[in-house]
Amino acid sequence: MNKILTFGEIIMRLSPPGHRTMKQSHEMEFFFGGTEFNVAASLATLGCVVKHVSCVSDDFVGESAMAFVKSFGIDTTFITKNEHPLGLYFLEVGSSVRASRISYNRLNGSFANIEAGKTEWKKALEDCSYFHWTGISPGISESAYESLKEGLHTAREMGIEVTTDPAYRSNLWKYGRSGNDVLKELVGYSTIFIGGVNEINEILGTSFSQDQNGFLEACSELQQQIPSIHKIFDKIRIGITASSQQTQGRALVNGKYVETELLEVNHVVDRIGTGDAFAAGLIYGLQHFDDEKALNFANAACAIKHTILGDINYCSAEDILEVIAGNSGGRIKR
Repeated sequence: MNKILTFGEIIMRLSPPGHRTMKQSHEMEFFFGGTEFNVAASLATLGCVVKHVSCVSDDFVGESAMAFVKSFGIDTTFITKNEHPLGLYFLEVGSSVRASRISYNRLNGSFANIEAGKTEWKKALEDCSYFHWTGISPGISESAYESLKEGLHTAREMGIEVTTDPAYRSNLWKYGRSGNDVLKELVGYSTIFIGGVNEINEILGTSFSQDQNGFLEACSELQQQIPSIHKIFDKIRIGITASSQQTQGRALVNGKYVETELLEVNHVVDRIGTGDAFAAGLIYGLQHFDDEKALNFANAACAIKHTILGDINYCSAEDILEVIAGNSGGRIKR
């Protein structure tokens, strides 16, 4: 019972190289990613046994995506294919005072057309101790929402720990459902909440402040309205510039407030996937450490991901533990 299941889109990212804008570039680098898949790949890199549920295009692009997923040792048994193109997005990577920019092309992609009722969720969740989902997936389409809901219902019946990062993206939710209502419903199937005041305010329609008291009040209200949530972990990211970021973690676990030290990254290589690295680090940490060390592990994973190109955190547990220990000087390992 140590396997982890993730559910979500596998998406292609296209970026001009070298911090160029689209207007000045005649070539593009591509990476495969996707919020929940990034978590799966990071967990697999950390040594966890992972399954992923998704749907990709039935063409050479989908085959390439599947080969990439398999390269991490992730179980692809429950990834299906259809005739729709793989979702993609375009990213201009910012620098210093120039912000990064993203444009998505995913709302009619292969994952958006995943067939609800086709995933054998009991088989998929067999031997799993965790099921991870985010608010991205149910925002893409009705069928993605229905498929996820089936999986969450099955996971709760099987007594599996359900982690959620209920990120709300206003540029999704084009198919007629209220994002706030759906996320509140689905969080009701979950047990561990990865988010903070912003996410709680979005889901509950509240207006708690961002300070410590506001966070604690928000957590209390969330647990009162959704009692299945027994642990809440929050990632704080402070943007100094596009090239300089600070990260910190805080949590409410077993009625106790804990927080990490502030970690500073002064040369950001890639911000994409940093929240996913936090989620993966947390899930790994909860399986190996106590809650407070798991939070520190998640924050260090988030910080170190800022230094890695692409959507996925390729660092080992040993790399992350070194950052926790204060070894962040970047000395060459010989």
